[in-house]
Amino acid sequence: MKIDTLFIACLIFLFCSCKRHQQYSYSSKEYAETERALVGANRLLLKKDKENIMAYIKQHNLDMKESETGLWYKIDKTGHGKTSSNGQQITLKYKVSLLDGTICYSSDSLGPKKFTVGRGGVESGLEEGVSMLREGDRAVFIMPPHLAEGLPGDGDKIPAHSIIIYEVEVLKLEP
Repeated sequence: MKIDTLFIACLIFLFCSCKRHQQYSYSSKEYAETERALVGANRLLLKKDKENIMAYIKQHNLDMKESETGLWYKIDKTGHGKTSSNGQQITLKYKVSLLDGTICYSSDSLGPKKFTVGRGGVESGLEEGVSMLREGDRAVFIMPPHLAEGLPGDGDKIPAHSIIIYEVEVLKLEP
């Protein structure tokens, strides 16, 4: 009989402790304040990223251009092949490194990178960069985090909120 009473007491305790939690509803003022704070934090991060990239470019005496999205690029060698376009399969020789020189990935160890231009699946900065290239071109792209692996990094070799340098050579473009 004691076991039945103990069992019933435990059931009552469980039912009472499983009450619904009220969902908090934000007021429009709280929502607007939070949004302003996040936009401000994002602008600050973008500004710091740009300062770090510009310091790197100056330190290494690079002649690079900046796109409207914040991608920094330099085409080192001009090829004579066809220009890349959406839907084409592109094959790249590449090296991805951090600003401190740490090599994260390269075609030397992983083989060439292949993807379809304009279909995603790669960093948005790489998509933007290869759209400027033709077969045989060699280029360097410096990507702020929002064009690379973002705030979380890639969960492997690229840390959170990292600026990355992509050195690429277009080996082949296929329809």
